[in-house]
Amino acid sequence: MQTKYGVILSYEESFARVVTMGVIARKPLTVWHLLIPFVFIFDFLRVKSETEIFVRNFLFTKKLALDAAVDINKGQDRQSILTKIENETRDRLVSQKLYSWRIHQGQMAEINLLIDHYSKLLGTEGNNYESLVKNVYKTRDQYEAFLHQLTSVEREIDRAVIVTLGEAEEVWEPMVLKQTTIDKIRAKGINKLFLEGR
Repeated sequence: MQTKYGVILSYEESFARVVTMGVIARKPLTVWHLLIPFVFIFDFLRVKSETEIFVRNFLFTKKLALDAAVDINKGQDRQSILTKIENETRDRLVSQKLYSWRIHQGQMAEINLLIDHYSKLLGTEGNNYESLVKNVYKTRDQYEAFLHQLTSVEREIDRAVIVTLGEAEEVWEPMVLKQTTIDKIRAKGINKLFLEGR
């Protein structure tokens, strides 16, 4: 199970990094970047920091769900685990000044959905993410149905964040960009995974 855990976590980390590249705006190099090296270094460090923060936030619920799936597969009580996760997610949202009942409930819905998904992946045969997914979701339609559920939950969370933070462009624009990027990545992944004759 530890190998599958690593495979799943590695996939989610890679997915998060690709999403990040689509969301965090890269400013084109200016003449100042070439003439004054510290401007380039400062910009590079800023983007690197933003990237790490985005990836960490993007993976937060996924890592909680994956760890919970492992514990549940080992026989621990799901409700006890969910209670612990509920407290942890609430505390994190409060510390980020992002708490709203709607965001919290959305995160819990996402975590529940992902626990089921990861439990299935951990319980099947396969040595890479693609083989795990194909062994659980036998058809393109089955996998798309799961991704549709996940996308719906993620968008509900994003809508709740926009309501909580305010509907200013600097709030909703990155959310829309993230959703668009995720849709493109998932569509490419589905097409690659479920090609005719594979």
